[in-house]
Amino acid sequence: MGFRLSLLDQSPIADGESAYQALQQTITLAEKAEEWGYHRFWVSEHHDTKLLAGVSPEVLVSHLLARTSRIRIGSGGVMLQHYSAYKVAENFNLLATLAPKRVDLGVGKAPGGLPLSTKALQFGRSEKTDFEEQLVLLKQFVDGELPVNHVLAGVGVDPEPPTKPDIFLLGASVASAELASTHGVNYCFAKFINSDERVLQEAVTAYRRKSPNGELIIAVPVLAADTEEEAQALAGEQKVVRVTLSTGVSVTLQTVAQAEEFARQAGVTDFKVEERVADIIVGTAQQVKAELVRLRATFDVDEFVIHTPIARQDVRLRSVQLISEAILTANV
Repeated sequence: MGFRLSLLDQSPIADGESAYQALQQTITLAEKAEEWGYHRFWVSEHHDTKLLAGVSPEVLVSHLLARTSRIRIGSGGVMLQHYSAYKVAENFNLLATLAPKRVDLGVGKAPGGLPLSTKALQFGRSEKTDFEEQLVLLKQFVDGELPVNHVLAGVGVDPEPPTKPDIFLLGASVASAELASTHGVNYCFAKFINSDERVLQEAVTAYRRKSPNGELIIAVPVLAADTEEEAQALAGEQKVVRVTLSTGVSVTLQTVAQAEEFARQAGVTDFKVEERVADIIVGTAQQVKAELVRLRATFDVDEFVIHTPIARQDVRLRSVQLISEAILTANV
């Protein structure tokens, strides 16, 4: 049985290249993803980093919608804690009006940056809303179902799109899966952040318990090449870095230096940095296909979002093309 494939792109800035070049490469990748049969193309949100160019997914989504004609385009995702749920709903209603049936509104709980950028994003706000409250309010705004007794009852969310954007909660824990299922939104488990399949199984079970008909996607790190040896060499020693503060805050970052800077900006001296080799699906397209078939059978999902954790554009394009040829143009 077949399954859908989609892409997540973070607009990585390769050594010696500029943010302009990284964004042009994202545009090319989206156009090729449409040509090669991928279902969705998502872009991410990161702040105050010289490694990634995607700081505003809603702006980039708008441009990518204009450069494509069929593929779904969305955020993977908007970091909702920083923003007004009303404004996010307006932004994506506008996008869905410009491109009906093609817009995904993915949201996440992570900060998407270091404490100082979080402070800057939220600077001047008079109150901080709980993330769950924000998620509920966002869904109510998008669905047009704000309770009559709500303090904001009566406010309109314009424009009214022909079809509403699909809402996804992105997460990497059982708690995020339960949150998505409780409030009736679609869910994407970020396996490229948390590769523990026991946690993934618990998250899938928790989500399906309350939302048997919701869309459930697994985002996986993948790198395919023409030979297994080439793929292994290209993947190298990709690392996942996680910093845990004594306050209980835990965040996944790209480098040890970022993790240490996160703790410094948070004003915490007692922290733990864990660095491990990234659990990437690496090999030929047929080897990648076999692993995706295994994951599909194990976790009963119909779609994977592929994230290629390599900045080199030629490597990413070739990987995406090979996987398309092995899976999307063949019967699984």
